[in-house]
Amino acid sequence: MATKAFKSNKIDLLKTKLEKAQVAVVTEYKGYSVDEITALRRSLQKESGDYMVTKNTLAKIAVKGTDFEVLTELFKGPVALAFGFEDQVTPAKLAAKFIKESKKGAILGAALDGKLLTAQEAEALAKLPSREELIARLMGSINSPATGIAGSVSAVMASLTRAVAAVRDQKAA
Repeated sequence: MATKAFKSNKIDLLKTKLEKAQVAVVTEYKGYSVDEITALRRSLQKESGDYMVTKNTLAKIAVKGTDFEVLTELFKGPVALAFGFEDQVTPAKLAAKFIKESKKGAILGAALDGKLLTAQEAEALAKLPSREELIARLMGSINSPATGIAGSVSAVMASLTRAVAAVRDQKAA
């Protein structure tokens, strides 16, 4: 049986993670081994996130008064939280990938900017491109017109050079 101090520490740890988190994804972890949960936790930690299994009563206490209080209704059965500290998409993406590969568990929902996302909305969040992909696309879009202009100017200069060379060759002949 967990002691009061242990429970208090667990609540404090959860609150600390929630304060730093931009998103929290609630997943069902039924049927996972410790090794599988550790693997998911490690992959999230590499992407500035975390994965935490906790008792529902402790989670309900920890989310009180935070933007993540909307998750309270999802704390039923064996659940765990995937946190994203820098990116809002990656935790959902990694959790969805892990669930798909292991064929166990499910995404139950998520909280983003104080709003509750249903399981379907959380899975749609997982399908969005990551922040880095969006930045790369934006930079490509910004760079595209400049590249087109540079290519056009280069083609005109090449055509002019070929024309001048052709005239020179004609006059030399």
